[in-house]
Amino acid sequence: MMSNYQLVQHLLDEEEDDDICEVSLNPIRILKNEAEEEKAEVARMSSFIGAIAIGDLVKSTLGPKGMDKILVSCGRNSGQVEVTNDGATILKSIGVDNPAAKILVDMSKVQDDEVGDGTTSVTVLAAELLREAEKLIEQKLHPQTVIAGWRIAVDAAKQALADSSFDHEKNFNEAALRADLENIARTTLSSKILSNHKEHFTKLAVDAVLRLKGSGNLKAIQIIKISGGLLEESFLDEGFLLNKKVGVHQPKRIENANILIANTPMDTDKIKVFGSTIKVDSMAKIAELEVAEKEKMKDKVNKILAHKCNVFINRQLIYNYPEQLFADAGVMAIEHADFDGIERLALVTGGEIVSTFDSPDKVKLGHCKVIEQVLIGDECLIRFSGVELGSACTIVIRGATQQVIDEAERSLHDALCVLAATVKEPKVVYGGGASEMLMAEAVSRMAARTAGKESAAAEAFAVALRRLPSAVADNAGYDSADLISRLRAHHAQGETTMGLDMQNGRVGDMKKLGITESYVVKRQVLLSASEAAEMILRVDNILKSAPRRRGPDRRPC
Repeated sequence: MMSNYQLVQHLLDEEEDDDICEVSLNPIRILKNEAEEEKAEVARMSSFIGAIAIGDLVKSTLGPKGMDKILVSCGRNSGQVEVTNDGATILKSIGVDNPAAKILVDMSKVQDDEVGDGTTSVTVLAAELLREAEKLIEQKLHPQTVIAGWRIAVDAAKQALADSSFDHEKNFNEAALRADLENIARTTLSSKILSNHKEHFTKLAVDAVLRLKGSGNLKAIQIIKISGGLLEESFLDEGFLLNKKVGVHQPKRIENANILIANTPMDTDKIKVFGSTIKVDSMAKIAELEVAEKEKMKDKVNKILAHKCNVFINRQLIYNYPEQLFADAGVMAIEHADFDGIERLALVTGGEIVSTFDSPDKVKLGHCKVIEQVLIGDECLIRFSGVELGSACTIVIRGATQQVIDEAERSLHDALCVLAATVKEPKVVYGGGASEMLMAEAVSRMAARTAGKESAAAEAFAVALRRLPSAVADNAGYDSADLISRLRAHHAQGETTMGLDMQNGRVGDMKKLGITESYVVKRQVLLSASEAAEMILRVDNILKSAPRRRGPDRRPC
C-alpha cells in the first residue's frame, strides 16, 4: 500500500510525463509564419515537374518545321502581340513561379547572350535529362550517383563532338569559309520565319559578318525595321543609317563631315530647381528674362560651333531657337538620336560623346565622307557613307506587319550571332541531328565500359540526347521512332554524317545536303544543359520566405 504522499507524487510524475508527451507531439517551428518548406522527395518532384513542363512548352518550336507561339502582353502594353518560335523570347516573356523552371529560363537567356542560337535546344535537352533522372531516382539511384554518370557522359560527348568538327583555318580558303558560313546561316534560318527567303537573308547575314573582318563586333551592324514591302525587299546598305530627320532649313547633304556627338540639353536653360520661383512686377522684366535665356543659349551654340564641326548630333531635343542658329551657320543638326544610336555613331565615326564644350582641343570629332538624306519606303533616313570604321553597315528589314518584321529581326540576329561566333572559332559540325546521334553513340559506348551504377546514368544521358532529333521529326509530322532507329543504325555502322532530311522526311547524308551547324553553339548547348540539370538534381530542399506584409496590419518582426 502507498502512502498518501507517495500516491500524490506518483500522480504528479504521471502528469509531467503527459506534459512531455504533449510537448513532443507539437512540431518545433523555425521558419517565420507563412514561410514554406518542401523537403526531400517533394522538393525534388517539384523541381522535376517545373523543368519538364518548361521543356515541353518550347519543344514544339524545335526544328525546321517547328510551330510558333503567340505571346499576348497584359498590363501597360495590354494587347500587344508577338508571334515567335525563338526559345529565349518565349521563355523571358512568360512568368514562371517554379524555381527549377526559372533556372532553365535564365539558362536560355545566357545561351542567347553567349552564342545567339540554340536557346530551344538547350532547354529541351536539360528537361529531357531531368525526365530521365526522375526514372533513375525512382529506381533508388542516389542523385550524386546520377551526377557522376552524367559527368562521364559529358566528357565522352564533348570529345566526340570535338573530334567530328572540321574547319578551314589551317589551309585558309576564303571561298570554303564563306561556303561554311552560308551553310550555317541556312541551317539557322531554316527553323525561322525567314525559311522561305533563307537564300536572300543568308547572303545578307554572311556579307555583313564578313565585313567585320573577324572582329565579331556586332555593334557595327545596325538593323532598321521599316513597315511595308516584302521580306525579300530587305537589303544591306554599306554605310550607317540613322532613322532621324535633319532640322528645318539646314543642309540635307554634307561632304567631308566633321561630326560632334553630344548628350546635352538644347532647350532654354531655365532654372530647373524644384520649388524655385521668380517674381516680377511688369511684363518688361519677363521679356528681359527671355532675352537673357536666348543669350545664354546663343553662347552655348557658339561654343559648339567653335569645335569647327559641320554636323551636330544630340541625344536630347534641339528646340527652335538653337535649330535656327545652326541653320544660319550652315551646320546640319540632328536631334533626339536615341542613346543606342549615338553610341553606334560614336563607334563607327570614331568620335566621342561629349556633354560640355569649354575645351574644343580635347574633344575628338567623328568623321565621314558623305552624309545625306535618303527615302526608304515612307521613311526618311540619314545615311553616313565612308565612315571611319569601314566594317559598319546597316541591314534594312521590310515586311507586311510589325509582328513579321520583329520576328525577322530576331531570326536575323540569331544568324548574325552564330556567324560571328563561327568566325572567331571556325569549327563546323554536321546538323540535322547527326551531332546529337554521334554524341549519343559515344556516350553509349562509354557507358558499356563503365562499371557500377554510373553506367545507367550515362546511358540515360544518351537517351536524352536522342530525344532532340526525335522531337525535330515529331514536329515535322513524321514517324520519329522509325527515323531515329534508322539513324541510330547508320551511326552504329560508323556513318557519322547521316542525319534527318526534314524536307523529304527521311535519313540523309548531311555532308551532301550541306546542312552544317556551328561547333561553338553545339558545345554550349551540351555544357549549359548538363550543368543546369545537375544543379536542379542536387536540390533536396526548397525554402520560400514569408511574404512581406504591407498596410496598417503589418506586424513587427
